Amino acid sequence: MTLTAPPAAAGSMPECEGSRVAVIAQAGALLASVLDGVRFGQLHDSEAVAELAALEGLGRKVDGARVRATTDIGARAETDLGNGSLAYKNGCRNRVEFITQLAGISGREAKRRLKLGETTVERTPLGLPVPARYPVIADGLISGDLGVESAEIIATTLTALQGRVGQDDLDRVERALVASATGAITPETAGLPGAGIRFAPDMLRAQAMEWQGRLDPDGTAPGDDAVEAKSTLTFGLLRNGLYPLRVDVTPELRGIMDTLFDTFLSARSRTPIFVPTELLESRNKPELDGIDSIDGVESIPGSAAFGTGPFSAAPFTGDTRFDGGCIIPGCTIPARWTEVHHVLPWHEGGLTNIDNGTLPGPSHHHVIHRG
Repeated sequence: MTLTAPPAAAGSMPECEGSRVAVIAQAGALLASVLDGVRFGQLHDSEAVAELAALEGLGRKVDGARVRATTDIGARAETDLGNGSLAYKNGCRNRVEFITQLAGISGREAKRRLKLGETTVERTPLGLPVPARYPVIADGLISGDLGVESAEIIATTLTALQGRVGQDDLDRVERALVASATGAITPETAGLPGAGIRFAPDMLRAQAMEWQGRLDPDGTAPGDDAVEAKSTLTFGLLRNGLYPLRVDVTPELRGIMDTLFDTFLSARSRTPIFVPTELLESRNKPELDGIDSIDGVESIPGSAAFGTGPFSAAPFTGDTRFDGGCIIPGCTIPARWTEVHHVLPWHEGGLTNIDNGTLPGPSHHHVIHRG
């Protein structure tokens, strides 16, 4: 299969927009026919490596064009345009809904492209070109040297530094991070470790954090427009019988949640607690119905907290006066997942106190009972 578009000089494109669309369609069909004939598992190592590198390069070029195209359609579908909005003309509520129907992508992906396009795509309001806010990122996306994921990392870093550092520093960070993401050597990266090597997004993210920490060591102050971190919890739509959960928590709340989750995710959520000995003598009283006896120790099902009497009511996380975890040598079960156990059984006169208590793991608890 061959392209039927009229020949053009190197670097030029057909003048007719319809011809461009036809060429893109034909190129897609040609690529599809080539890929359909590839048997990846039968390629030699060198061929397989070259194939992936070529596809990734092509993918970056296409991804950059998709960001520009999505941004353009988003501008044409703005609700502010009223009856002239593409969204309105096609019966959609907003630009995101129109893009998802047109491109067959999720709302999340549409928003992702639009957000990146806000700072990396040239715009033409009123027919006048407005340069991209981050022109170096924009050039990388157009050339196909810069991937979308890396572009997002760099753009997010620059946006976080906006207004907090000078424009010269901002430009320097942009050039340095794009160079690291594309493997280019610039005055900002020359002589540095890794110069000339393309950084994967994970490494690029770490480098971006270093730049941010170096130029803005104090971070966000409480009085700034960007507020201090707050915990959030959001439920998604029911899918496959489950509700997806998105949670962002502060370190303080993380500590509380760890204790809560450990209670129910440990090997045995029915963890016993010590109860004052006086209650044992009243086990036949109606108000104690539902309290079980484990190892001669009264326990409340589903609880990981000590009861009243000689113990604290706080969830147990280990105590330097007590055991720091399972007492069986070689067992790594943490203290918060263990079960309390009488050293001298209660029915043999053992007291319900810390001195007569120890913490075996759930499986070793049964081992102890078997002698």
